Amino acid sequence: MISFRSLKPYFWDHKDPGIGLFKHLFDYRRMWKLVVGFSVTFALVPVLCAGIFDFMVTKASMERELFQRTARVVSNTRRSVTFFLAKHRAALKFIVRSSSFEDLRKPLQLYRYLEDLQVVFQEAFTDLGVIDGAGIQIAYTGPFKLEGVDYSGQWWFKEVLLHGVYVSDVFLGYRQVPHLVIAVSHESQDGSIYVLRATVDTVRFNSLLADFQLSKHGSAFIINRNGMLQTESRYYGKIMERMTLPVPEYSARTQVEEVTTDDGKQLIVGYAYIENTPFILLVVKPKDDLMGPWYSTRTTLLAFLSMSIMAVIIAIFSVTTHLINKIHLADEKRLIAMHKLEYENKMASIGRLAAGVAHEINNPLSIINEKAGLIQDMFVLKGMYAKDEKLLSLVGWILKAVERCGTITMRLLSFARHMDVSIGPVNVKELLDEVLGLFDKESDYRGITIKVDVGSDVPVIESDRGKLQQIFLNLANNAFAAMDQGGILNIKVEKQNSTFISIIIADNGCGISQENLDRIFEPFYSTKKKEGGTGLGLSITYSLVHKLGGTLEVDSKIGKGTTFHIELPLKSRNKKMEKL
Repeated sequence: MISFRSLKPYFWDHKDPGIGLFKHLFDYRRMWKLVVGFSVTFALVPVLCAGIFDFMVTKASMERELFQRTARVVSNTRRSVTFFLAKHRAALKFIVRSSSFEDLRKPLQLYRYLEDLQVVFQEAFTDLGVIDGAGIQIAYTGPFKLEGVDYSGQWWFKEVLLHGVYVSDVFLGYRQVPHLVIAVSHESQDGSIYVLRATVDTVRFNSLLADFQLSKHGSAFIINRNGMLQTESRYYGKIMERMTLPVPEYSARTQVEEVTTDDGKQLIVGYAYIENTPFILLVVKPKDDLMGPWYSTRTTLLAFLSMSIMAVIIAIFSVTTHLINKIHLADEKRLIAMHKLEYENKMASIGRLAAGVAHEINNPLSIINEKAGLIQDMFVLKGMYAKDEKLLSLVGWILKAVERCGTITMRLLSFARHMDVSIGPVNVKELLDEVLGLFDKESDYRGITIKVDVGSDVPVIESDRGKLQQIFLNLANNAFAAMDQGGILNIKVEKQNSTFISIIIADNGCGISQENLDRIFEPFYSTKKKEGGTGLGLSITYSLVHKLGGTLEVDSKIGKGTTFHIELPLKSRNKKMEKL
């Protein structure tokens, strides 16, 4: 599994406590977050806004299309139902207008009319009855015995007398089976009113809705204005049962609305009130079924949008990380150059100070040396103290101390002279003795043994004496810092081939861990920051070795010590070398 540690940018944990007031200018993590934040915001906000707008527009368009299609289905179905009822009403009106009341009272004639109607209307009519103005059925033909039935108290009878035509809702009536009645009234020649009443088969009525193609869970059915089902319904009840949905409000035109059921299911309900009837036509479709194709398209669009957003974010992250890394590296190079310049100026200042101190010390040393020599000569020449070995020994120690101080001042002067860049012959053994002489007192005090082994075949090399002096000084300083009391510093120089010499500087100090060893030559990386380390010593040493045309490698083990391997060319590749 890829962890953040493996993907973490190089600059992520960068901290430089020495920046001071301008620390925010070098907070690369903050800079990265700001750039990524602004880039993501300005790149993705328009995309997201466009996506949301397109989503809403597409959804609204799809819903409008669904509403329009449902409205068309309802309108077409209403026309079919209206036509079905209208042609049945027209047939009855034709009979009463073309026949006399006396003919209709004759059972045989009434039977012939029923047969003709069943042939024309495919047996939609099941019976015919003639009712006089008093509400008594005086003639009847059909499967039931209904002659003499009194309908005067029935509300539908009053309606047909009042309006001239009546279409009932589905009801049980005397026969106790669901049926639909169509009745028309007519005035005879003698001024009396009678009613021709017909029963319509509800199976034929139901078949009007069965031919319409609806969605998988859609349903088309008819209810009366009390919500009682007049036709079969797939999911909302049976004939003569109350519908589970609310009865829609009256409207003279076809309407479509969205309804949410008690269980949270969303339905698209189209309805139309059928004129001059108690019927309301409903077409009900589950919204999820109708929106299925759009949901599929939406999923595809969302997947594409998500992948596009991820691609944009990855691109922004990658480009921003690359640019901030470049800025970080540029700042590091600038800081390294500045620190190297400061270091060079510091070394030059130390050199000038060492030269001044050496000259100032040399003057009194010369006087001490001259006077001590004069005292020694006087003791010997006069013979007064010629046999006082203790006194002569003390004078000898004074002269030796003066000689030692002279050697130290000469080394300081030599160190100062080699601050400038110059290519010339260098005796590696002499240079090592000169550098290591600066550590004599510390090595004696700490009990550190220094062993130098220079092969007899090592020739004088052509290189920069000052830079070599600085390399050896830095590595010796590191070795002394790593060792405790009684440590051993081994230095071995040998001729490797006709082109290079090899210098090995090894100590038996504390050693360096593998984690630190991988970064030991990085600028400003130090394992001794608490002790005041700057992290530049080994970085500068590495740079110096490479400027001289050589290589520098290191091996180390915790608790066993550290070994530096240096290879230097016998002859410098550049006669004029740049300063560090």
